[in-house]
Amino acid sequence: MVDEAATAGTADAPADAAAPADAAVPATADAGATASGVPQAAALVSSADYDRATHGPFDLSEQDTASGYIDLGAVRINAADGLQLRLEVEERSKRVIAVTLDLGGSTLQLQAFAAPKTEGLWDEIREQIGTSVGAQGGTVEERPGRLGTELFAKLPAQTPDGQAGYRVARFVGINGPRWFLRGVFGGPAALEPTAAAPMERLFRSVVVVRGDHPLPPRELLQLKLPKEAAAGAPAAPAPAPARPDLNPLERGPEITETR
Repeated sequence: MVDEAATAGTADAPADAAAPADAAVPATADAGATASGVPQAAALVSSADYDRATHGPFDLSEQDTASGYIDLGAVRINAADGLQLRLEVEERSKRVIAVTLDLGGSTLQLQAFAAPKTEGLWDEIREQIGTSVGAQGGTVEERPGRLGTELFAKLPAQTPDGQAGYRVARFVGINGPRWFLRGVFGGPAALEPTAAAPMERLFRSVVVVRGDHPLPPRELLQLKLPKEAAAGAPAAPAPAPARPDLNPLERGPEITETR
């Protein structure tokens, strides 16, 4: 089943990602107690100590994706039961700029970018995310996590009854061979260990398809509709060569597929 929402948006950059639009919670709520909670079965590590080649996400050269994966171009997603995919499309160019995974009430937004051969992007991008969130009146906490160093962000928002509140998101980043994968966890997975576990497994199972063609660092790797969805959709214009640049809280039109 494929649906399309009619909202506007622009492209994205690794440091200015849209946090998933989850429901706001009152400003008096205590997120700190659960924000630091992670499943105790895994160690909390810095990005320098995280073994990506063993635990994932993986490069296409490291993982067989012939079966059980959804091909979205730059990323391939493990087809878990109950998983919904939401493809976010830039209104101007009609290109897919992000994919959001929905599972069990939690969300995980994914984007893959080109990166230098000799150094990663995550250290620099964390600093830029903190600056961006701070400019919006929010706060960030940098801390070790199950996927390496992560940022826990609280962004001002209004609750359904009009109170001042905030939305929370966990930003994670993985440096791979000539690529960088950024994930944003929203909903219960941003706070609760039990809800986070299946979403983190999905993130670790992602396979990135970098390609051999030269690209400048931070260039968004091209995403595409799954074959079954693309077969019934009109052809989209060729992607613009310019680097993406998205309002951090703005979302594009979405195509939803239920697996």
